[in-house]
Amino acid sequence: MITLVPLDSIEPAIVESLLDRAFGPERFQRTAYTIRGDGTPIAALSFAAIEDGALVGSIQCWPIALIQDEGETPLVMLGPVAVEPTHQRDGIGRRLMTQALDAATAHGLDGALMLIGDPEYYGRFFGFTADRTAHWNAPGPVERHRLLARGDAVPDTTGILGARVPDTIPVTASA
Repeated sequence: MITLVPLDSIEPAIVESLLDRAFGPERFQRTAYTIRGDGTPIAALSFAAIEDGALVGSIQCWPIALIQDEGETPLVMLGPVAVEPTHQRDGIGRRLMTQALDAATAHGLDGALMLIGDPEYYGRFFGFTADRTAHWNAPGPVERHRLLARGDAVPDTTGILGARVPDTIPVTASA
């Protein structure tokens, strides 16, 4: 049986090992890592999937912003969603996404969510689209159709994605 727990209750080295197995050590070269910067994931929105005492999945959510000439718009970046390769296609990633989205709603952080991912999957199951991201830039290569967002406060304006300090974001988990 899979149990979801706050990610900050898991030893960070174990999470990093899962991320390596799920995405490979070259994951640090991905644009998503550059966007997030050296920040800290939002604990209240980040979860782990545990089966028989072992980590089999995780999701992290990050405080980022769309930086414009006139200021910045706060966003929450979902991902990575990592699932142990032997457990992929078991619905663990979907459960983790649902948990993170429910937590974002509970904490009032669901107004401007974004991710880089498969539009067919994240659109169909979670309502993410590229409708308002066409003018966004990223600090690295990104396939435009994979730059997705959802929420009433998602800006449809020009800017570049980057990290931000979690000044008003809940930093402790409360599930």
